[in-house]
Formats: sequence, structure tokens, C-alpha cells
Amino acid sequence: MSSALSSPAPRIAPLEPPYPPEIGEQFDRIMRGAPPLMLFRVMAGHRRAWDKFRAGGLLDPGPLSLRQREIVIDRTCALNGCEYEWGVHVAIFAGAAHLAEDEVRATVQGDAKSSCWSAAEQALIAGVDALHHRATLDDAEFAALATHFDEAQILEIMLLCGFYRTVSYLANGLRLPLEEKAARFPE
Repeated sequence: MSSALSSPAPRIAPLEPPYPPEIGEQFDRIMRGAPPLMLFRVMAGHRRAWDKFRAGGLLDPGPLSLRQREIVIDRTCALNGCEYEWGVHVAIFAGAAHLAEDEVRATVQGDAKSSCWSAAEQALIAGVDALHHRATLDDAEFAALATHFDEAQILEIMLLCGFYRTVSYLANGLRLPLEEKAARFPE
């Protein structure tokens, strides 16, 4: 998959420090003291967009394990050609989520039948792929998910796919330059 065209600056200028106190506090809370991501700096320059974006975030502990959540996010971003967000998530969460190098690669270059995935993860990947390509799950895909995940988890999977499709639209549409410490799509 090819990444979005990258430019030296995004199409909408990001906030520059010093940040307004409330925004600075939000950045610190989200980033835990690390410099804020370009995506956050662009969004925070527009109060309504920033508030709606933060309200839709799904990085809190939810019904999926960290590993399951990251597989959904990474696969969704990869399918959308969003190297920006995929790379941020791989750099920050892949280790903690115990995603091996071949699994990270498979989020971009593999599919639900890739041998690196467990049966539950194969159902997860197939569900993400179906939602991406058809915006729905057929009865067999839903049943496969329901074999491994409860209703709250299935709803979380759908919400993650939708939210990170939106994030992909933002990062790609704004032509955000790739974060320096983020991973890059495999060759």
C-alpha cells in the first residue's frame, strides 16, 4: 500500500507553542509529557473539531485487549493508506501489545488468512476488512466475530474501525508529514 503524499507542512497550519493553557494541559494529558503529535496540533487550532475529535477517542481501556485494539487500528489505517497514524500506533503500542514484526507487517501486507494470526485474530482481521470494503459484516463474518468476541467487543471493533477511518481521512487529507519517531510501512 502506498502512503499519502507527504509534504513539509500540513494543509492546515498546526498550533505552535506556547499553547493556550487549557490546550497545553490537554496535550500533556494525552501525550504524557511527550511533544504533541502534528494531528493533535492541527485539530486543536479549531475548537469545535478538537472537542469532537477528543470526544470520539477510543484509547481508554475498553472491552478489547490492547493487542486486539491495536490489530484493529493498525489494519484500519493500513487499509486506508494512512502511514501517518499506522506508524504512530506501531511505534507507541506494538511492543506493549506484543505484536511481532511479522504481525505488524501483516497488518499492511497480509490478510485474515496470514499464518501469524490466531483464529480469533483472523476473525478480527476479516471483520475489519469487510467493514472497510463493504461498510458491513455479512452473517458469516458476524458469526465468526461472535465466536470469539462478546457484543460489547464487537461494538468496540466497529467503533474503532469507524473512528480510525476518520483519523485516516484527516491525516491523509491534511497531508500530515510523518512523525519523526513513527514506524514506516514495510517495503
